[in-house]
Amino acid sequence: MRVLTGIQPTNILHIGNYFGALKPAIELQREDDLFMMIVDLHAITVPQKPEQLQKNIAFATAAYLAAGIDPKKATLFQQSRVPAHAELGWLLQTVARMGELERMTQFKDKSTAKGQNVSVGLFTYPVLMAADILLYDTQAVPVGEDQKQHLELTRDLAERFNRDFGQTFVVPKPIINIASGRILALDNPDIKMSKSAPSPKNYISLMDDADTIRKKIKSAVTDSESGISIDDARPGLKNLLAIFHLVTDEPMSEIATRYENKGMKNLKEDLAEALVAHLEPLQKKINDYLKNPDELEKVVSDGSLKAAEIASAKVARVKEVMGLRLA
Repeated sequence: MRVLTGIQPTNILHIGNYFGALKPAIELQREDDLFMMIVDLHAITVPQKPEQLQKNIAFATAAYLAAGIDPKKATLFQQSRVPAHAELGWLLQTVARMGELERMTQFKDKSTAKGQNVSVGLFTYPVLMAADILLYDTQAVPVGEDQKQHLELTRDLAERFNRDFGQTFVVPKPIINIASGRILALDNPDIKMSKSAPSPKNYISLMDDADTIRKKIKSAVTDSESGISIDDARPGLKNLLAIFHLVTDEPMSEIATRYENKGMKNLKEDLAEALVAHLEPLQKKINDYLKNPDELEKVVSDGSLKAAEIASAKVARVKEVMGLRLA
């Protein structure tokens, strides 16, 4: 089965990205044909400083490799190095409808307060996301709850295109990782952890040092109730138990039982130390990769060439059925 996934390049990847996207991708590459994408064209839908963006792309590559993405098993590539993404993105814009894009809740959320300053790219990027997926005959896409709407648009566009121009695209299905797909913000457990949050207390970065991790976990919002229990009415505590489970593989129920009479302070202290121990080896690997930019470049270049060969063939087929080639 061919699977495609990707994360925007940023200098902040948090544990939600790690457990929700990177770790599942490592599992997928073992049995599936995984295409792992650095989605830099999506990143520029909001303002970026060129030098920082270059560093972010290198960091994302290093993080993927350090986490366990194997270029011999998966195709790791950079979106902007494959021109077919932008080309098919435009072709699909002629098939998409304004009403469909206006209903995208992520655009509404991200454009709030920006008014007329919001970029057109932010409005149309779900169509580019559809192009990303459809270029590779992708059969399945790992998605979080916040991306399900975009995958539904992708499916709608594929089905509409196939109806109007003949069978061209595979209609992809979602893979939703319920266990690790939604780690909540430490400072507000009513929302998910986000690297674009205004406060760094929202997330644990993969590169946070030990003291920073301890401080963030200590200040994590919980509640004033006594005892430790798994309870949807206590989202802050449940979030910490979920993180503890992801770091140690110990069932949440066993963790809750062990700390039932120890209290929140001990739970937070031990969770912080477990996180530090879990992230330190990963941080070392990331830094080692960043010291070898030539190796990063080769991995991305080789993967992008492979992706471009597949993607360009698909675009050629799309142009043919749309009548954009001479008879």
